[in-house]
Amino acid sequence: MLPQEIIRHKRDGHRLSSHEIAAFIDGVTSGTVSDAQVAAFAMAVFFNGMNRDEAVAMTLAMRDSGDVLDWSDLPGPVTDKHSTGGVGDNVSLMLAPIVAACGAYVPMISGRGLGHTGGTLDKMDSIPGYTSQPDIALFRKSVLETGCAIIGQTADLAPADRRLYAIRDVTGTVESVPLITASILSKKLAAGLQSLVLDVKVGNGAFMEKSRDATALANSLVEVASGAGLKVSALITGMNEPLASAAGNAVEVRNAVDFLTGRLRDRRLEDVTLALAAEMLQSAGLVSSNLDGIRRATEALASGRAAATFARMVTVLGGPADFLDKPGKYLPEATTEFAVEATTEGFVTSIATRDIGLAVVGLGGGRTRPDDKIDPAVGITRLLPIGAEVKAGDALALVHARSPSAAEAAAAAVLSAYAIGASKPAADKSVIRRILPRG
Repeated sequence: MLPQEIIRHKRDGHRLSSHEIAAFIDGVTSGTVSDAQVAAFAMAVFFNGMNRDEAVAMTLAMRDSGDVLDWSDLPGPVTDKHSTGGVGDNVSLMLAPIVAACGAYVPMISGRGLGHTGGTLDKMDSIPGYTSQPDIALFRKSVLETGCAIIGQTADLAPADRRLYAIRDVTGTVESVPLITASILSKKLAAGLQSLVLDVKVGNGAFMEKSRDATALANSLVEVASGAGLKVSALITGMNEPLASAAGNAVEVRNAVDFLTGRLRDRRLEDVTLALAAEMLQSAGLVSSNLDGIRRATEALASGRAAATFARMVTVLGGPADFLDKPGKYLPEATTEFAVEATTEGFVTSIATRDIGLAVVGLGGGRTRPDDKIDPAVGITRLLPIGAEVKAGDALALVHARSPSAAEAAAAAVLSAYAIGASKPAADKSVIRRILPRG
């Protein structure tokens, strides 16, 4: 079947058969479909959408484009989470070891940054020696010995998605609900999970800025995953401000280390991380209630077991054995720091979160083309949250850049992203709602 005929069919608003979808995805994998055709297909889906059956068929075709892992030999439940992406969203780095420390196994296959959002895989690449794209043997070794592994797609896991993912990033089709759904779930199904929790972001720093759009995406993910035979639930969480007080790659890894060791825990980041941990533990059958899940996750943090699990994972995957104790020895640092100073007094009333993410991309911490090389050292730290009280001259954030000119440009973007008002605003909810499969 000619790929251009499949594109035309979807372009004209018709429903694609599972045979058409499988044929197109096979061409994406084999290379017989060109980049231009992949982009045209993505745009046709962006404008015309897919129904549930089409999305299930596309997800399964992408899953079956490579190997599907089998964890039946593990002595515990296999679970994972996926975030739809935000700014300062380093939850995975803490969440995987927390849940693993509670008795689950977490083979977390993560992605690179998309648009203005950071990618977990790019963050892990900041750790020298860490093998973020191991072969299956090393992946299994880390999961078996430490309980978790945070990695990227190997060449054999959902290869069709890896190509489509990169093209979506630079063709303005990132926000397509069926494309997001198939991309996320094909990797998770290829990972051989028994259960999955989805973190769907909503707000001005998310791909879905409006509540109705985030709810539509959450429902799509939950229904398609359920249709593909996976136990699933979703939490919709707020992204009207950066989740962590850091945005970038190495700076978010440092923030995660501080979180795990108790040196610093941003309040909203802690709320979301513990809520997702509780949901994963409940979905995996390790706790009977959300409250019990929160208690177990909190204890794993307080006891240091989660931090020890993270440290072992880093070591097994090739990183430094003393990374948790000496992150500053290993993480790259930018040569220029520039404080973003408030020009008036009052309270932070809002943050244009997407602009913070774009400022990081402008520094070199993200991509504008699929083959762009990321600078892991650049980023923004000490980001003040909404509700913080400031005086003129107080630092709203600290920019880490490679040159004074780059730092000044990013600082200007950050300053314009912050709104200062006379009254302290009401706090946004970190966790907004929970979504389960219908029926």
